Amino acid sequence: MPKRVLCAVFAFALPLCCAAAEPDSWITTDRPDFVDAPEVVGKGRIQLETGVLQSKEARSTPSLLRVGVTDSLELRLESDGRLTDRSDPARPQGWGDAAVSVKWQMHEGEGAVPSVGLIMQADFATGSRDFKGNGSRPSFRIPLEWELPHDLELGVMPGYYLDRDEHGRHVSTGQFGITLAKNLGERAYTFIELAAPRISHARDGGTTASFDFGGGYSFTRDLHVDAGVMLGLNHRTPDLAFTIGLSVRL
Repeated sequence: MPKRVLCAVFAFALPLCCAAAEPDSWITTDRPDFVDAPEVVGKGRIQLETGVLQSKEARSTPSLLRVGVTDSLELRLESDGRLTDRSDPARPQGWGDAAVSVKWQMHEGEGAVPSVGLIMQADFATGSRDFKGNGSRPSFRIPLEWELPHDLELGVMPGYYLDRDEHGRHVSTGQFGITLAKNLGERAYTFIELAAPRISHARDGGTTASFDFGGGYSFTRDLHVDAGVMLGLNHRTPDLAFTIGLSVRL
């Protein structure tokens, strides 16, 4: 997808952001865990979430820009950012593909009823030669979140991703994650998670899965830092990866 098209998407969205969200709300992020939150940033808000993700095999700088169009809808632009393949002695570097998505908060939870969101996404082959995917790849995810006693939150996210192999053949893959978070007051939280970003047959690349844990802290209502550790659960997933990140809301 040409860069001018990506710019046009957000040039269209920004004028719609004419009113700020409630000033007393604390920032909510979709990192560092795999499971996204159902909540959106709110009308008139712009939020940038970025960080560094490193394993023995690779280093990336995943970034997500979120633009609130209404109180229940946001537009998103994301990428793995600058990439380094550490498994190759030549250490090739380049840029990852870009993805455009829309998040809709369909329902705000209450009691035993969860908050429900829907994320519709399309990844495009805009990256550098060594890191470019094959064509456009649509996907969707459904984040659900329950508020539990003792300041606990349970998140579940099923999803579907239509990938393409090197021959251009469509490959159907599933996605699933479940996370349990503990709020430590308004500013901080910790979490544990089981994540499977890719579920597919061995002939289509196989399944990746990890056990993740970490947490975050908000210095202000609009400034948040986080950290996470990912432990691979099979040979297709890096044995150990870690991430640190910063999120800012305007």
